[in-house]
Amino acid sequence: MHSSSNLYRVACRISRERERENYKMERNVKEEKCVRVVCRKIITCKDPGIQWLIGSPFFPSFTIVSSFRCLHTQSHDPFSPDYTKESDDLRTLLLRGFIVIGALFVSNGNWEENAIKAAETSRTMRKFLFDDGGDVEMIGAAADLVSGDTHFFFCGPVKSQNLEAVSTVIYEDNPERFVWDIGCLLRCALTIKLPICIPMKRTSDAEEILSSAIDDVAAKFKDPRAAYVIEELNNADAIQVTILLNQSRNIPKSSAPIAEYFPASEPARLLVISFNLEVLCYASKDLPVASAVSKLIVPGLVDQLTTMKKAIMPSLLTQHHQLRPYHFFPPGILHPITAIYELSYGEMEIKQAEIRRSLHLRLGLPLDRPLLLIANSINFGVTKGIAGNNSMRNGPALLKDVHTEIPSIGVSGGMISLIEGSYEYYHYLQDGFDDSGWGCAYRSLQTIISWFRLQHYTSIEVPSHREIQQALVEIGDKEPYFVGSREWIGAIELSFVLDKLLGVSCKIINVRSGAELPEKCRELALHFETQGTPVMIGGGVLAYTLLGVDYSEASGDCAFLILDPHYTGNDDLKKIVNGGWCGWKKAVDSKGKNFFLHNKFYNLLLPQRPNMV
Repeated sequence: MHSSSNLYRVACRISRERERENYKMERNVKEEKCVRVVCRKIITCKDPGIQWLIGSPFFPSFTIVSSFRCLHTQSHDPFSPDYTKESDDLRTLLLRGFIVIGALFVSNGNWEENAIKAAETSRTMRKFLFDDGGDVEMIGAAADLVSGDTHFFFCGPVKSQNLEAVSTVIYEDNPERFVWDIGCLLRCALTIKLPICIPMKRTSDAEEILSSAIDDVAAKFKDPRAAYVIEELNNADAIQVTILLNQSRNIPKSSAPIAEYFPASEPARLLVISFNLEVLCYASKDLPVASAVSKLIVPGLVDQLTTMKKAIMPSLLTQHHQLRPYHFFPPGILHPITAIYELSYGEMEIKQAEIRRSLHLRLGLPLDRPLLLIANSINFGVTKGIAGNNSMRNGPALLKDVHTEIPSIGVSGGMISLIEGSYEYYHYLQDGFDDSGWGCAYRSLQTIISWFRLQHYTSIEVPSHREIQQALVEIGDKEPYFVGSREWIGAIELSFVLDKLLGVSCKIINVRSGAELPEKCRELALHFETQGTPVMIGGGVLAYTLLGVDYSEASGDCAFLILDPHYTGNDDLKKIVNGGWCGWKKAVDSKGKNFFLHNKFYNLLLPQRPNMV
């Protein structure tokens, strides 16, 4: 148990002076009333419909931090929300500490008319979510369906119909700093095993019995005997909140513990229902601890418990549910979101994929990246860094995206096509492992897998040489002696490993000679434009990673952006670039030297981007 002095120090930590001179709350009073846009994009979908504007009571008034698309509507009318379903979804997704502050209508028509409807719609949603909104000024926004032009209005309290055009819209230059200088995360995880007895002759009472039991649990969160321990753990992304419920009572005299037995009055079925709660909240750093617990943590626990109850009610007696909340920090969104998944289904089953697709649509996420797989959730026990950038390996961080500052070689009339996204540079002798002379294809494969990991397609660790060899043995491509050997591998073996470890399919291009590689530049340019994945080039005993091409359709002239795994030095970016270990290469350079060997055949491995959520 923590001493009061420890708790006091943590409380002081939460209440410490905030270092955000550019974001002082006082300036909001002095400035004219304005809308502040923190999110990178407000319009996440250009189809007609509603988008909920999200803010926080800890931000200056009318600050928009994100925008969620409205998915549940009535009678196929995109401007008539199904408030019950929408509020249930938003209650799960939104961390306590974020609220609906307005709505945006994406439509053609009168700006003011659409803005009034948007504000009224958001006010109704506030009532469903938090039972407030009637006396709150809301943002009503309207966007043109074709041009995307957006107009903001302030709409006064309910029934006033006062509409005021916004004259000043401020777009924050450093949105991440704005959000995390003001606030921090609080996390509370709790497992509840709830036994209930269902009379065999009155199974119809099951829902009522469960509801009563859950109401009793929710009441205990507010019980005076409940203690909330606040901890700031080392390397943690959130301040940890632990619940302790003291069932002991002050009794003047010593006495033995008593066990009471209450026999069932009629034949009954015992059900033990597990609830794995994990609530994440956002709070201002100067919010008192008691307020954070009572206004954020406790309501968040009750909301999550209620959401799980609704999910299991229809099949309480017929299905064993395994509901579990997960928190995600998708790219482009400035704060975490929460999703509750049913683990009794396989994650790749159609039902689960449709749930993720719906979340992608609501959040404006791409539909070809599995950003909301469980593997991409925030792991508070391991992850360092609030944005969920999981460490990919032990030891020093590897260089990323070493090609970004390299100028083009200057193909006349050429068009540059590059990989899309980030990768890590793997090369000879890294991690103290001597693979010089035989490991170049392994290193190229490691770079490719790092790309898939950094784009959130997988969470597996980048495999070692031995793990790559073991994978080839397991699929029957190699004999057991291959593990631990210094044998080369090529494009075919790389495709087998990518399929086994990541489920990624590959296209392979064969050429009879290095002299024929320029003929494949048009095809390679199309690959980078449509797939965007790194390409492995293998010829003879050499392997390279291809990051892009500069190709002229008119002349056929081209250049290849090569990342060379044969580099043996330390990770010095300047040394790597100046030494040509990453750079543009012509098939034949100015001195007439061939980069690709004419007497060797080449295989090109083109990994295909999975089209999945």
